[in-house]
Amino acid sequence: MRVKAFPALVPAPDLAATLASVPYDVINTAEARALAEGLPHSFLRVERAELELPADTDPYSEEVYSHAKANFEKMQRDGVFVREPEPCLYFYRQIMDGRAQIGITLACHIEDYENDLIKKHEKTRKVKEDDRTRLTDVLSANTGPVFLTYKDVAAIDTFIADWIASHEPTSDFVDDVAVRHTVWRVTADAAAPVLSALGDVPYSYVADGHHRSASAARVGKERREANPDHDGSEDYNWFLAVMFPASQLNILPYNRVVRDLNGLSADGFLQRLADSFHLDSNGQKTPAHAESACLYLDGRWHTLSWDAVSSANPIDRLDVSFLQDHVLTPLLAIGDPRTDDRIDFIGGIRGTDELEKRVDSGDWAVAFSLFPTTVQQLIDIADAGEIMPPKSTWFEPKLRSGLFVHTLD
Repeated sequence: MRVKAFPALVPAPDLAATLASVPYDVINTAEARALAEGLPHSFLRVERAELELPADTDPYSEEVYSHAKANFEKMQRDGVFVREPEPCLYFYRQIMDGRAQIGITLACHIEDYENDLIKKHEKTRKVKEDDRTRLTDVLSANTGPVFLTYKDVAAIDTFIADWIASHEPTSDFVDDVAVRHTVWRVTADAAAPVLSALGDVPYSYVADGHHRSASAARVGKERREANPDHDGSEDYNWFLAVMFPASQLNILPYNRVVRDLNGLSADGFLQRLADSFHLDSNGQKTPAHAESACLYLDGRWHTLSWDAVSSANPIDRLDVSFLQDHVLTPLLAIGDPRTDDRIDFIGGIRGTDELEKRVDSGDWAVAFSLFPTTVQQLIDIADAGEIMPPKSTWFEPKLRSGLFVHTLD
């Protein structure tokens, strides 16, 4: 893989905690407005600039992108962001619930994305990809990093451990959801062993950030084609990423709620399940292992389990696939989960309380609590050139936006 250090825009000293923001795509406009309240330097004012505009503003309007650019340029003029004097990479550690993951922030080459050396496992939605493409082009910058993973390399792990044990971090703060974020700056010369080792890594995988990586590649391609003097050295050939070893990652389940029982009574639905699978009304809220799911219906929890799926296709072996193919489609008539408005998806970070709340409200009939997809399953599917079913993985903790910005010119 082609990777490099770069001269980033980074928060001015002591501003990282109030500037860094959650990713743009895990919140809506109202939530962005609430999170940015009282924080004039919040990076949401760039990534979700509509929060400063009237409530009825189209988030994809030209006004939003222009406002984002004005805010971004003002942050630079006011010294909220400062430019590194030389190319660097950054070790970025996150600690959540006592569990740590340490990634390497650097620039990846768009041709590696185009040539599937950076492998994908999701389809992008056009409206979201167009939005990030427009913002990246207007700002001429990658704002939110792409979350990549790679198969562990012991030499890299050793280098990072030695570095963070012997150097002071450049920023260290705890966010509003109790995740600790710590960053160590490493100059390109000092980081040469890491860059060399990563250069020998044959593939990386998009864990989170398919729209960000797709939009970065689109902008780079458009600029390459529009530049008669293109020679390959331009910054638009690269995009911002954080690369984590696969063994450190934490995937939470992506749970489901369904609006109705497709004409079945609660007892009738449970009987249909019991006819085909093992059903235990044990009150368990989260499955203890794969090949099982817990469901909440009429105020009670039940556990559904099935035999392991024997298939050469790794998609068929996913619990989310089994649930879709054997329960949601045949019993509840959920067709394409990407477009069917009778189903919704709840990130595992919200817990089972959110599932109970949805069903108890009367707006939803049944909820399914799933066992998490594994990182190895993600890698197997990407290696097979396949696309995972929608809403199969929820990575936590999320990478903060605004800690590092890669500019394209």
